[in-house]
Amino acid sequence: MQLHKRDVVAKAAAILDDYGIADLSMRRLARELDVSPGALYWHFANKQELLGAVTDQMLAPACADLSAAGWRERIEGVCRALRDALLSHTDGAELVSASFAAGQSRAVEQILVVLAEAAGEAGVDTEHRMQAARTVLHFVLGATADEQSRLQWDAAGAALPEHQSALSTQPSAGFAFGLRLLTDGLAAQRALIDDPRS
Repeated sequence: MQLHKRDVVAKAAAILDDYGIADLSMRRLARELDVSPGALYWHFANKQELLGAVTDQMLAPACADLSAAGWRERIEGVCRALRDALLSHTDGAELVSASFAAGQSRAVEQILVVLAEAAGEAGVDTEHRMQAARTVLHFVLGATADEQSRLQWDAAGAALPEHQSALSTQPSAGFAFGLRLLTDGLAAQRALIDDPRS
């Protein structure tokens, strides 16, 4: 049976969901596909490239509609869709962070472009738009990684300190609050442009 790239990505995503990113190795993937590890390198030059392909597949729903009318609605919509995509897979935030750091995900780059354009509409100057986009992306990845860690601790039956426990009961509300802080900060850039003395 001929091995297709899409089959490799699908099996890698299944291993990720079943066992987590720590157990997603090229050797294990080859074993699960009943091929030699060398067969995988026909499709992917290295593990980072494979993780980038899994990331792109995972983020496809988040990239489906990036065209909300207003800049604030666009940022909030992209971030909610990104969080949903990350939470739908075991270690999703960790995987996307790794792919982003390695520069291996076209989907992440696409999301960054949309966020940077929205930041520009909010009033962020050209020089800082991509940094603003990266800051928003880092918030989503960090908040979601924290949420996924808490879910893993809960699943393991670990007792959290009371203040940590209270934080984990409403992660969606906390995420929305943090996102609003960021968009309010971006909106404040317009005021600086309109009145540089402020």
